[in-house]
Amino acid sequence: MIHSNFLLENKYSEELYHDFASKMPIIDYHNHLSPKELAEDKIFENLTQVWIDGDHYKWRAMRTLGIDERYITGQATDREKFDKWAYTVPYTMRNPLYHWTHMELSRYFDNNTLLTPASSEGVYLDAKQKLNAPEYSCRNLISKMNVEVLCTTDDPTANLDHHQKISQSGFATKVSMAFRPDKALLIENEGYNEYIDNLEGTCDMMIATYDDLRTALTNRIVYFHENGCRLCDHGLNHLYAEDFTDSEIQAIFKKKRNKKAVSPGEAMKFQSALLLFLSETYCDFGWVQQFHLGALRNNNSRMHRILGPDTGWDSIGDFQQAECLSKFLDTLDAKNKLAKTILYNINPTYNEVLATMVGNFNDGSVKGKVQFGSGWWYLDQKDGMIDQMNVLSNMGLLSCFVGMLTDSRSFLSFPRHEYFRRILCNLFGKEIQSGELPTDMAWIGKLVQDICYHNAKDYFDL
Repeated sequence: MIHSNFLLENKYSEELYHDFASKMPIIDYHNHLSPKELAEDKIFENLTQVWIDGDHYKWRAMRTLGIDERYITGQATDREKFDKWAYTVPYTMRNPLYHWTHMELSRYFDNNTLLTPASSEGVYLDAKQKLNAPEYSCRNLISKMNVEVLCTTDDPTANLDHHQKISQSGFATKVSMAFRPDKALLIENEGYNEYIDNLEGTCDMMIATYDDLRTALTNRIVYFHENGCRLCDHGLNHLYAEDFTDSEIQAIFKKKRNKKAVSPGEAMKFQSALLLFLSETYCDFGWVQQFHLGALRNNNSRMHRILGPDTGWDSIGDFQQAECLSKFLDTLDAKNKLAKTILYNINPTYNEVLATMVGNFNDGSVKGKVQFGSGWWYLDQKDGMIDQMNVLSNMGLLSCFVGMLTDSRSFLSFPRHEYFRRILCNLFGKEIQSGELPTDMAWIGKLVQDICYHNAKDYFDL
């Protein structure tokens, strides 16, 4: 099924992909890979461990099919879990999982078998034999996909010792990180004070006041910067843009540290103040800031209690975005403190909002300074990617786009870059064939290579 011209509908699409896109290195500037596993150059025992464990996309599909949780996150054996996934795959047709599954089997294991219950044993045993060889360690899986740079996502309390070990290992792929301080922002969350206590231990200082918190987070930004970090990331419902005074924020933080309840209005003020402070600091350090907006998380309270977060119970939210987003970006821009910024959208009804918003703050100082990021989470499938690129083309400049990322916890997810590149080349190829674009393959090929690689290479200081 995954043949050489998969998703390429005419000769122009084929030429753009094979001659221009396919050999470009990958810059995966946002993912959730484990620095510990990279530092240890972990070897996985079987496909379940490297491919199914932790993958809530697969888990949701299996649950929808009526498969018991025992075979998903429970106590079933790895082989039993894989057999249940093989049973599920034929039912995923027209879900991106069907394409991703077979691309990953093909690209990593040279196995072009359709995964079904009948083929499950052969696929499992073939992959198990290969995975137990040193050339299938997690670093070699990355090297196999021509990954030049990848950035993990790390909390401010991380000591970065795994990153330090990786940098000293001689691994050809550059491994950096993105600073993710959301737990310091979300003051209403249960466990907030415990988190600040942990931050105290990391920073070796007392955090009793809001000024202390700003000092601690600045110290961590300095530490991350010294270890090669040049990006941050935030996963938020929406941007915060409440008016506040410094005395209000000092009092709100003190109230929380004294274990008193903080109202929703107070929380919004605090989050607005701290996020602005962080964003100004990112600008001072020359970082890129990323905002993943709009997910409604942990909807199933019963399963959240049993399994915890990031286990497949999140969905698209319908939070209002435009007004707060505009005010937040404008407040930073007015101070000349707006860092390079990428906005990711999970709700397709807001595609045009974000695509036009970025144009308000592209001031000519940097090519593509404010970006409408690639289709994210539920939108990183074929239709979602096409919609994002069409909207960006219509409302801005697709030619300045920094391209795809995996946003994944799996070492087998890098063929998603190939998936994106094939879809991109097919968009251009179809419009060349229809006469909407000229048959200037050299120029359009350059634009394709820019979107696949060069724009990201220039945009991120890694």
